[in-house]
Amino acid sequence: MCCLDWTPNIQQHFDQCLQCRGCETACPSGVPYGRLMEATRSAMYKEKRWPWRRRLLWNIVMRGILPHPKRLRLAFQGLRLYQHIGVQSLVRRSGVLNKVWPGLAKVEALSPSASGGFFLPNDVNHYAPQGEVRGRVAMLIGCVMPLTYGSTHHATARVLARNGVEVVSASAQICCGALHAHGGDVETARNLARHNIDTFLEAEVDAVVVNSAGCCSHMKEYAYLLRDEPDYAGKAERLASQVRDIHEYLVELGFATPRGELKRSVTYQDSCHLVHAQKVTAAPRTVLGSIPGLELREMAHPDRCCGSAGIYSIMEKDISRALLEDKMGEGNATGANQVCTANPGCMVQLDAGMRLFGQNEGPSGASVHVIDLLDESYRLAEGEAYADR
Repeated sequence: MCCLDWTPNIQQHFDQCLQCRGCETACPSGVPYGRLMEATRSAMYKEKRWPWRRRLLWNIVMRGILPHPKRLRLAFQGLRLYQHIGVQSLVRRSGVLNKVWPGLAKVEALSPSASGGFFLPNDVNHYAPQGEVRGRVAMLIGCVMPLTYGSTHHATARVLARNGVEVVSASAQICCGALHAHGGDVETARNLARHNIDTFLEAEVDAVVVNSAGCCSHMKEYAYLLRDEPDYAGKAERLASQVRDIHEYLVELGFATPRGELKRSVTYQDSCHLVHAQKVTAAPRTVLGSIPGLELREMAHPDRCCGSAGIYSIMEKDISRALLEDKMGEGNATGANQVCTANPGCMVQLDAGMRLFGQNEGPSGASVHVIDLLDESYRLAEGEAYADR
């Protein structure tokens, strides 16, 4: 980076990169742009190129809250209270926030629902494998997903158990560090990676199954992240080789054919770090195609970013919103009843998109994870054995 005259304009270009890694799919030479961008942002972070307000916010949220499960749950309990007592509805109806602080109003419009129950690592113990045990895995619980989409974690554990997979808790696990690495805070990302490597290797499982595309992509690159650390390079490579996206794992295992009929149409949004970073495109569609009655209506460009990109929707609000509007236009054009995807950040963004840009002929309600649909089909066919928790 020493050859660059590092001006604010140069930094703005780097800040505005989504890190969707679509360029890696397009590049015929296979240049690892994602790693290059992480290295660039790491240099920006170390050289204190960020404005002081941004650095302060990062230290409070990304270092002070996100890696600490108890603090993060407390923060989401505050969000739950804000939503439950009606303050959020009042703020949105009145439009007062848009008048006094438009930037914050755009962030607030993207806030996820905190109405569901939180998922804790030991909750996997509720689900015993059915029939012959075919595998022993740990699930990444993650940081934000168990608080916003705990029901999807329950669905994932149920689906694995339904397919004869024993799921162990690995209860000491914490945030995977993906957002920190993408943002340039490599020191924190490495600290989190070391902790998780020790935790998951101690569990002695066949695989670590992840239902969050961004987290899964990052964990598969733990070996690169810790490549220069003699004490962890080998362990990181071993763990990275065990990490599997949930759809990828089920297809490799050979999952039981679902029997419950879902009479609806869906459109599928390829999560960037699943399609571009992990090159997993067929497995989610194989799962969707196995569900009786479910019609998949593809968008014109299902692999284009929805604009979420981790914290990009907060840091680059206008670009993110424009991408989201385009994405919802394509989703509406399919006429599908529902939109599904494979990453919590995408789900939060798409839910906001349906509130802001939804149409009667397009997807409505809340987005769902592909595994939610598979779980629903299993439950329909098997009744009370798979009632919602």
